[in-house]
Amino acid sequence: MVNSEEIQHYWQQFQADQHITDDYYTAEQYGDGQKIGDELADLIVKGIKTATTSALELYEPNEKKPKVGTYNIVLDGSGHSACITQTKVVETINFNQVSAEHAYHEGEGDRSLAYWRAEHRKFFQAAYQAMNQTFHEQIPCICEVFTVVYVSDKK
Repeated sequence: MVNSEEIQHYWQQFQADQHITDDYYTAEQYGDGQKIGDELADLIVKGIKTATTSALELYEPNEKKPKVGTYNIVLDGSGHSACITQTKVVETINFNQVSAEHAYHEGEGDRSLAYWRAEHRKFFQAAYQAMNQTFHEQIPCICEVFTVVYVSDKK
């Protein structure tokens, strides 16, 4: 369960520690479920996972999309703050055109493009189905590259 007070406190701690005045950030749990959320947050904290991919068509009309410079509080599988990242690169690429380099930077499995495609295909097929849409190999994907800018054990 996400604790908005804890997230706000973590953000304020980051602002004070890093002398940041920016008030805009997002908070996000990666993956589907606690175990995967914990694994992905751990990969991010360790600097292994430095990229992510989302399906452009699954964003709500008024939902903000990733943009360069945005801070994101990464939540673990329990919804607790794990670290803060900052987006460095954002580009929209069709699913079947995502590069092996991007797949490697996603940091999951054996880091291969084949692994990335298999796992993301399963994830996107389920997500599209839940939205009464059909997944296809040319869906536009938002490919994002980020760096960890803050990790604190103080909550």
